[in-house]
Amino acid sequence: MRLTRGLPAAFAVTNFVIPFFPPFITLTAVTIPGVSLVPRWFAIALLALMTIVALYAIATLLIPPRETPPTMWPLLGWLGAALLSAALGFDPRNGLLFIAIFGLALVWHLAILRYYRAPGVSRAIFTSYLISGALASLAAIVMIVTRLPASQYAIGHGRAIGTFILPGELAGYLIIFLPIAFAVARVSSDARMRALAWSALAIGSLAFALTLSRAGWMGLAAAIAFYLFFGGNVRRRYAPFILLGGLAAVLIFFNARHNPSENYTRLSIWQAGIEIVRRFPLTGVGPFNFARIYPLVRLPDGDAAAFHAHSFLLTIFAEMGLIGLLAVLCAWWRFAVELLKRLRGASPANATIALAVAAGLVGTWVQGLIDTVSVVLFGLWLPSMALALVTATDGLGEQPPSP
Repeated sequence: MRLTRGLPAAFAVTNFVIPFFPPFITLTAVTIPGVSLVPRWFAIALLALMTIVALYAIATLLIPPRETPPTMWPLLGWLGAALLSAALGFDPRNGLLFIAIFGLALVWHLAILRYYRAPGVSRAIFTSYLISGALASLAAIVMIVTRLPASQYAIGHGRAIGTFILPGELAGYLIIFLPIAFAVARVSSDARMRALAWSALAIGSLAFALTLSRAGWMGLAAAIAFYLFFGGNVRRRYAPFILLGGLAAVLIFFNARHNPSENYTRLSIWQAGIEIVRRFPLTGVGPFNFARIYPLVRLPDGDAAAFHAHSFLLTIFAEMGLIGLLAVLCAWWRFAVELLKRLRGASPANATIALAVAAGLVGTWVQGLIDTVSVVLFGLWLPSMALALVTATDGLGEQPPSP
């Protein structure tokens, strides 16, 4: 059908621009906790572009026969809980931008599930993703070597950031990116794709190390351990050593390029988050209203401002309440059950890709225990969930093409 001919280009564009998602925060009323290299007009133009792509994707999803993927209703429940908490929160308009972006990611999720096997789509997804991740990583490395821009280098204490706002955001992006690059390098039947994947893996690994993100390092260690544990009986024995290695690296470089005064700021922010939960347990204060309520409940010695609770689950509980927390956990539970079901009969090559994507998701959950990374939540989670499911479907009688 003519309408679907543009899908490879649409997927290529969408995957390529992910490193430019963090500056969307500049479109909100919140004072950003870092330096954005992207001007406000570019962020607006990018949001408009993604909206156009989403509308195109919706048009293709309406082509009969329409499908109802197993994750659609749980994710719609997550979106609905966000809208409910926003309507009942302190500033309904404050979170609408990122709720809308979450809606765009949901459309992206559904489009991947339906059209991954369409001609040229899988190659477009992986090629654009690898090129984009490699370029974003290379840019972050160059900025560290040249110490430019100076404002970013100073605010990051010399840690790799690149097009992201904070080092932890680059680390969160790479926690998902690196396992996928490794898996593609291992199983792709195309020599050029393998070369691209190995190159992206090398560049991305260096950039990741230069983030010196303690939560990120533990997240990647957890991702690797997960991949080894579920990747085979022989590899399973190495999983605990990877976790211990990640912990050792964090302890050895604990204060490397970190301001030691920041080591305990999360404790007071967590306590403030718990206080918000105690006061608004059912529907929370509304998405992205944590920063607005925080000054009213912060401890006397706590940070003057906090954009989120520095914990994904605590942030969700504070902003969306128990209803939102249950909606999020339900969506992830449905995804995990469906992925395990599909992996049981998957071929080794497909299982490698699917497990790598799942490992990256697990790693971001570990990072999310003590941090909240917006680019992961709004730009990577839902598309990656779809990618994990669709690359493990040959057990259901369908064989997706290798990248």
